[in-house]
Order: sequence, then C-alpha cells, then structure tokens
Amino acid sequence: MTSTTNQTEQLNQTTSEENEALEQLPFTVHLIELRRRLIRCVGLIIALFFIMLPFANQLYEMLSSPLRGRLPEHATMIATDVTATFMAPFKLNFYVAFIIAMPFILYQIWQFLAPALYKTEKKIALPILFSSIVLFYTGIAFAYFITLPAVLTFFMQASPDSVAPMTDINSYLSFCLKLFLVFGITFEIPVATVMLILAHIVTIESLVTKRRYIIVGCFFIAMFVTPPDALSMLMLAVPMWLLFELGILLGRVLLKKQTKTS
Repeated sequence: MTSTTNQTEQLNQTTSEENEALEQLPFTVHLIELRRRLIRCVGLIIALFFIMLPFANQLYEMLSSPLRGRLPEHATMIATDVTATFMAPFKLNFYVAFIIAMPFILYQIWQFLAPALYKTEKKIALPILFSSIVLFYTGIAFAYFITLPAVLTFFMQASPDSVAPMTDINSYLSFCLKLFLVFGITFEIPVATVMLILAHIVTIESLVTKRRYIIVGCFFIAMFVTPPDALSMLMLAVPMWLLFELGILLGRVLLKKQTKTS
C-alpha cells in the first residue's frame, strides 16, 4: 500500500514538474511552434490543391451530377458571370483540399496542445479527436448521398411547369458547400455532448429532463440553417435529435467506466 502511494506521489510530482517546465517556456517558443504547425497545414492544403487541380472540372461534374440528373430535358446549368466557369471549379478544388487535409490539421492541433494535457486527458482526447473526424465526414456523406438528392427532387417537382430551372453554377456551389458544412458540424453533436458530460458542465439527468426543449431547439436551428423547405429541415433536425440521444448513451457508458476505475 505504501509503495502504491509513493508511486502515485512520484507520478504527480513528475507531472507537476513537466507542467511547470512547460509554463516556464517563453511565449515566443509557443508562437514558433504554432507557426511551424500552421505552415505544415497550409503546405499540405496547397499541395493537395495543385495535385487535384487537373481534376477540378471532374470534381465539379461529380458535385453537380445530383442536380443535372434531375433537370428537365434540354435544361442545363448556366454561368451568369464571365469568370464563373473557371472560379467555381477552382473554389471547389480548394474546399475539397481543405476537407481532405482536415485529419492532418486536427492532428497538428492535437500535437500543439498535447504537452499541456495530463495523461488521463490524453486518453480521452484521442478517441474524441478520431470520433470528431469520422462524424464530420459522415455528416458530409449523409448530406451528399441522402439529403441533397431528396432536396433537389423536392425543388424540381415543386417548380411550376412554365418555369425552366437553370441553376447558376456559383449559386449551386454555395448551396452545396453550406449544406455540407451544416451537416458536418451538426454531426459533431455526440462529441460535444460527451465532452460536456465528462467535464461535469452538465449532467445526464439535466439533459434528460430538458430533452423536449432540446428537440424543439433542433427543429428551430434546422429551420434557419437549411433551405426554406420542410423536407431539408426534417432531414437535419431528426439526425440532430438522434445524435443527441447517442451522446447521452455514450456519456452514460463512459461515466460508468470512470466510476469503476476510480
């Protein structure tokens, strides 16, 4: 028992010494380290951008295929600006490069913050980091393969017969990027819920008692961040609610593990 106590004291002393050494580092050292990691992130994004640049038009063809497949016969996408045919694929290429580089960017952020974390915090942070990356990509995939086709079908069918829908390529790009970003962020709800529970900012009981208000809040948020139709609102609000329930479930499991280990 005494040896266990001594080991614990030595571990705490070592951790405190490491934190003191970290705090004693000059502020410029942290800035240099931050700059080094930012340069790596920017360098990877630029490299991916130029690697995919020859395929920029193919990427836009892939993005626009859900719309083009639902346009009426003889209807096409249009460009209302002279530079739109060049700039739209150019912008999309940059955003795709950024999305592909996201795991590396988050890893660099983790490497920058890791020295300031305790060992127990590192054990929790790594699964949360991995889960956030997976959920972000899952949200984008859900938006592209499920939500976008359903929303486009709804808008095409709701269009009057006397109106030929011909969407501007820049408008369509902005519409898709907004949709992907919204779903990518909202799919992080389980991670945010678990972090709030583990940090003891909220309790599971309080979240359960306020469930009805949270569900109403999901629909309220979805009403403002999605296109102005009931279908896209439902396709965002319902996953938000289910992901919130998943976060509560995971929070229960992790809290039980914490109580068992302690």
